[in-house]
Amino acid sequence: MSTTNTMIQWAALAPLLIVLGAAVIATLLEAFLPRKLRPIVQRPFFLLALIAALAAIIWRGTVANQQEVWATTPLSITQSGSGFTGIAFVEDSFSLIAQAIIVLITLLAGLVMLDRTELKESAFAADAATTPGSPAEAEASKYGLRQTEVLPLVLFAAGGMMAFVSAFDLLSLFIALEVMSLPLYVLSATARRRRLLSQEAAAKYFLLGAFSSAIFLMGAALVYGGTGSLIFNEILSVALQTTDIKTWLLLAGTVMILVGLLFKAGAAPFHSWKPDVYQGAPTPITGFMAAGVLVAAFVALLRVMLYIAGTLVAQLTIFLWIIIIATILIGTILGLVQGDIKRLLAYSSIAHTGFILVAISVLDLKEITPQQYAQTSSAILFYLLAYGLATVGAFGIVTLVRQKDAAGNIGGEATALASWAGLGKRSPLLAAAMTIFLLSFAGIPLTAGFIGKFEVFKAGVAGGATILVVIAVLASVATAFFYFRILQLMFFTEPAENVQIVKSAGFSIAAIVAAAILVLGLGIFPDLLLGIVQGTFA
Repeated sequence: MSTTNTMIQWAALAPLLIVLGAAVIATLLEAFLPRKLRPIVQRPFFLLALIAALAAIIWRGTVANQQEVWATTPLSITQSGSGFTGIAFVEDSFSLIAQAIIVLITLLAGLVMLDRTELKESAFAADAATTPGSPAEAEASKYGLRQTEVLPLVLFAAGGMMAFVSAFDLLSLFIALEVMSLPLYVLSATARRRRLLSQEAAAKYFLLGAFSSAIFLMGAALVYGGTGSLIFNEILSVALQTTDIKTWLLLAGTVMILVGLLFKAGAAPFHSWKPDVYQGAPTPITGFMAAGVLVAAFVALLRVMLYIAGTLVAQLTIFLWIIIIATILIGTILGLVQGDIKRLLAYSSIAHTGFILVAISVLDLKEITPQQYAQTSSAILFYLLAYGLATVGAFGIVTLVRQKDAAGNIGGEATALASWAGLGKRSPLLAAAMTIFLLSFAGIPLTAGFIGKFEVFKAGVAGGATILVVIAVLASVATAFFYFRILQLMFFTEPAENVQIVKSAGFSIAAIVAAAILVLGLGIFPDLLLGIVQGTFA
């Protein structure tokens, strides 16, 4: 009988273990603590877990530099007597940098989730399991029940994202995909107001997400049929060295895997869930999901392009170009006609997805040089950080702009663009922060968004995708129109009636200010981060 040995680098898994372990402990706390104690314990525990995970990631980056192991290092290896070796997760530049971005985004978005504002209520339903409009819902709201279950779910989703960027075989990638996605399906249905819209959005997200996961899994099966392996480096080795490989199986499987990942990124024509889910989900969850899922999806796309699709770029070029052009055009054109701030930011996200895909499309292993590889990879990661910070900050501001009825009662978020008129007079701080985020989305100099776009477009030109870059630049100019339309409303229009800026308890303001400072800091001093990121891929 053959024996099987498994070796695990526990220390290197520390960041992931901290987040997922905290999620399990938080679930147990939710089950056994009295209801009154749950918020008191869960909120600091949530923040401490994320801070500890970020510290562990920084520590692992220091160790990696000292030991010169920035190359792909297996974290778990399974070896059987027959000689089979399985690698489930790795530690490398992609995983460490992406995990740091994910934890930072989760921490900032978590602050927005924890804020209860002057209304003494959170963005989440008092009891999400109750039927909207039912007596049970009214009773839960009357007694001020707090939905602390969202915190373990957010930790599970963040842990899934971290595993997703570290996965090194298609099976582990699929498992991480589900760990990331399932909590998000539930979280999307927990909005305190517009609950029917929230539940409808969650149902759409779940059904389409399950469909995309099935396509991904079928693609993995086809890749296994063509190469005999699910591990990235073995797939690459077979694709490069074997002449009798079943290329059509590998190509079909690769396309299906890309479709599954492109759904998560929100690329056209797999984007239809994004506007509905962004609008219906609780706004703090929208910010977390919009930034975190995009980071996870694109790092996974980087790995798939490098190890699987990188040998098939010639066959995939037409497919990728159609996806990129459609994504950019749909995000730009439909964003121009939106009248809701959350849907506008959703179509903005789709356009940004197209911009990043321009750099993804040039990762041809047969043509790319090590220098181009380093520049392209670092450009994508920098763009993801810049976009994530601005997104979390922008949605944090949305949570504080509320509707007010004729009797003066404050209601839900005022997401209609007309409601944002005169924000600069009502709250100069929020208007200034929103200006920074919108300018970053538009790619205006002295913001992180400008540096991210410049680096991504430069990588596209260097890789021979000049036509795509020209289309992206023109679209970027067009998208600036709907960003500047919001600026015009905020600063050059009289304040809208029936709108109230609610006072934050401090958490949301802290997240918004921190995001604004980082967006400006990375725009003015990009080399502080960009040089470090590029150096890790050298």
